[in-house]
Amino acid sequence: MPRPLGELEDAVMSRVWKWNRPVTVREVLEDLQKERSIAYTTVMTVLDNLHQKGWVRREAEGRAYRYEAVSTRAAYAAALMNDAWSQSDNPAAALVAFFGMMSEEQRQSLSDAVRIVQGPETQEPTEPSESAERAERAERPERGEGPEENPASAQGPGGR
Repeated sequence: MPRPLGELEDAVMSRVWKWNRPVTVREVLEDLQKERSIAYTTVMTVLDNLHQKGWVRREAEGRAYRYEAVSTRAAYAAALMNDAWSQSDNPAAALVAFFGMMSEEQRQSLSDAVRIVQGPETQEPTEPSESAERAERAERPERGEGPEENPASAQGPGGR
């Protein structure tokens, strides 16, 4: 299980995930500078660290690199939830408490996700909700690649 991303790592990865394409340090820098004062070398170091941890892959382009996410934000969130849940001494109670914290929209998303995982053979014909359609789209990569697990999740504590 990877460690949760730090604040700056999350800010950088949020852009990489949102843009869903290979990005340069300069692009991330310019977008981050809309919110905070930050140096080019800081963003470069963060992206290099994310590469070393297995969160992004990179490809040389001239004297620079283009960085691309290895996995989705949804996979990252799922890994964090799974790790927290698996550390509980009473997983069922942890789930009940978690479900109790959910909004109605989140409970509907959970219900939709369970229907998706169970597959069409166990479902009654119904119109999918907007959250179900979003979840199904998230499971289908846009580039024709299969879903990838974050390699950091298989590398044990520390994500290295």
